[in-house]
Amino acid sequence: MGRRGFLAGSGLVAGALAVPGWARGQSLTHARRGFGEVSGERIALTIGDHHFTTGARSGHAVAVNGSVPGPLVRLREGQDVTIDVINTLAEDSSIHWHGLLLPFQYDGVPGISFPGIKPGETFRYSFPVRQNGTYWWHSHSDLQEQQGLYGPLVIDAAEPDTRYERDYVVLLSEFTPRHPHEIARMLAVGEHYFNRQMTTVGDGSMSAEERLMWGEMRMNPRDISDVTGATYTYLVNGHGPADDLSFAFTPGERVRLRVINGSAMTFFNVRIPGTSMTVIAADGQEVEPVEVDEFQIGTAETYDVIVTPQAGTHALVAEAMDRSGMGVATLTSAAGAIATPPPLREPVTLTMADMGMHGGMGAMDHSGAAMDHSGMDHAAMGHAMPTQGAAPGNASEPMDHSMRDTALLPPQVEVGPGIDMVAPMPVDRMDFPGLGLDTVSHRVLRYTDLVARDANPHRMPERQLEIHLTGNMERYMWSFDGKRFNAVTDDPIRFGFDERVRVKLVNDTMMAHPIHLHGHFFELVNGAGMMNQPRKHTLVVQPGSTATFDLTANEPGDWAFHCHLLYHMHAGMMQTVTVRPFPAAEAAA
Repeated sequence: MGRRGFLAGSGLVAGALAVPGWARGQSLTHARRGFGEVSGERIALTIGDHHFTTGARSGHAVAVNGSVPGPLVRLREGQDVTIDVINTLAEDSSIHWHGLLLPFQYDGVPGISFPGIKPGETFRYSFPVRQNGTYWWHSHSDLQEQQGLYGPLVIDAAEPDTRYERDYVVLLSEFTPRHPHEIARMLAVGEHYFNRQMTTVGDGSMSAEERLMWGEMRMNPRDISDVTGATYTYLVNGHGPADDLSFAFTPGERVRLRVINGSAMTFFNVRIPGTSMTVIAADGQEVEPVEVDEFQIGTAETYDVIVTPQAGTHALVAEAMDRSGMGVATLTSAAGAIATPPPLREPVTLTMADMGMHGGMGAMDHSGAAMDHSGMDHAAMGHAMPTQGAAPGNASEPMDHSMRDTALLPPQVEVGPGIDMVAPMPVDRMDFPGLGLDTVSHRVLRYTDLVARDANPHRMPERQLEIHLTGNMERYMWSFDGKRFNAVTDDPIRFGFDERVRVKLVNDTMMAHPIHLHGHFFELVNGAGMMNQPRKHTLVVQPGSTATFDLTANEPGDWAFHCHLLYHMHAGMMQTVTVRPFPAAEAAA
């Protein structure tokens, strides 16, 4: 059955056209900061225009059930759920259930898996709940995610979990009164528009030689985040730092924190100074416990941690990766007591390793170490893996030629104005803790620390695929293999149903990209044994590096595959993954 047949019966319910208040000349209702909870077998979510204020920033927002973020959707493993989403906006909208395994026509991506929700209409999502864990939901329409259309989703396990006494959602995000299309326009005009931490001649952060090198490459070593605290207020559960959000606990209690990065553009470094955290799940999937003092969480990732704080107050800090601001909350055993957060740390500066050169050359290439190629049918592997060129012998020499040597790219990459950098020697950096965290003295989580708690079925890959993450930072063009999404809609990435594929992502850019595949979990090739490779739905690919995962394509349909930095996806770093054929039982339905 083709896409059209699924879309025709995919659950649109007609409704009377709702004219939003601002179109009738009325003032908008203020959205509530924070969220309530909805649960059960029938749930209703209403999308509407509101006003939102946090600290000194105030502006338009798109709220769900009157709050930003929208309500916590709490489900139970094994139940069936029907969710009616009512769109009262004057424009199309949608909700994508991030990380959920469900029929593709309910995945919520307009143009790929359903037609979207028109103004005044209701769309009925109906699916069985096949998993448990920490997830979230958000719009996939017209940059509405930036405006407040997102919320947490928790699926309780069928069996009670006795590892903790309290359970809190910690949803990290941002707010800006600027319209998202205005932000997109500003980034296209100048990618450094929101950067207030550029290096200067007198700041002493670089030698004259290094400054000349970066100038030759027309790049800036402080280009860490596209949109920063210059326009964002960083939120925890919809609350800015001035709101004094707190989470109560009783001394001796074990507290589960379900940390969700629901931001549009921000990587966060999460820590509770003086208190260790035990990571027990990544992207909703259980892992062997790992004790850390800090972790970096990319946009769209989730981590579950257990903490046992001592009596008193403890600052829960979510510092933006570029260190332009932070989200703050308090863990407290004393009602009304608020912790003092630490100051922002020094800005982060990129290195040679982030350009795919020199640094990290001794790192283990997990994509080859864990795989015996001798028994593989190389004729069925797609294209051959390219041999990367050598880096220049002197790191202080001008890099303009070497950083743009498109001869290093494999033939499937479309070379053109959309590519302004090619990493000459990208290596696997699964053991890298994240930009700015490689020099701290305490324990920081790395992908190589993650080991699946439950064994995965053992299957060797049948095919290998390489995908390059490409971009032109000056022109704000982002793509896969040099092809922006609007140019490749008729040429999806194709997988056979139940095919086992090893996918190698090569980041030719100097920015970290959180790459998300809808409808599936893949297994990180991170050095863990093949049966215990951790399962994730979102993978951060570090600048100038590679990252590899194994995928069993066992969810038929058409799925989005994209960078989860909202404006990178909007600018073209997105593709359709199609899994065919449908199993015989489904095709006959």
